[in-house]
Amino acid sequence: MKRILIVIICMATLVVAMSFTGKPPAKGSLVLCFDHYVGDRVLQLDTATYTNELGQAFTISKFKYYIGNIAMQGADGGRVAFEDYHLVDEEDEQSKKIDLGHLPAGEYTGITFTLGVDSIDNCSGAQSGALDPVNAMFWAWNTGYIFLKMEGHSPMSNSPGHIFEYHIGGYRAPYNCIRHIALHFHQPLIVGASEMKELHIKTDAAEILKTPSTLDFSKLSSVTDFHNATTIADNYADMFSMLSQK
Repeated sequence: MKRILIVIICMATLVVAMSFTGKPPAKGSLVLCFDHYVGDRVLQLDTATYTNELGQAFTISKFKYYIGNIAMQGADGGRVAFEDYHLVDEEDEQSKKIDLGHLPAGEYTGITFTLGVDSIDNCSGAQSGALDPVNAMFWAWNTGYIFLKMEGHSPMSNSPGHIFEYHIGGYRAPYNCIRHIALHFHQPLIVGASEMKELHIKTDAAEILKTPSTLDFSKLSSVTDFHNATTIADNYADMFSMLSQK
């Protein structure tokens, strides 16, 4: 009788343990908000005039770029990765908010992502969703994606109509324009079960024109292939910074 009782207790303990281990982890949700600026001013297409490091006036008429390989860095050293690509477009307000969906509850200290489209997807031809050629971010002649597109006008540009156009792409060395971004949070982000959080990331378009290379519209107003593309890619590598979290 005593032996039977011990067996029953052990089985009950095992069932309880299995019920705990089988319970799905608690999850919250996270939305990334990309807020576009030119220096300390909010980006306004066509209507606002800005100046670059050389004092040259310019306006911006188009600004969009690909974000992919997003990963949240846990305080415990873990990593939660998201595979989708997202096209962030100043002309599409909704595209500037990326809903990552479910995120395991816990504490996070940073985020990483890439600007650009990796070699596998570049070699897979035209695709759907964010990578659909209808978004005008695909070079049919080159069978590859434009990672970032910024267009506008400057009176200093020698291109017809005083336009400038920077269409940056390419994944093969030595012209690889994919850039890896890592941002550390000002304070740990605590995500609770069934809780929605927002991260606001500043995208400073002015950085495309400076650091480490200062661009002169009168000398370089058009980049639409591999020539000078990595120069601009090195500039946009640091155009992201943390704004706020809530």
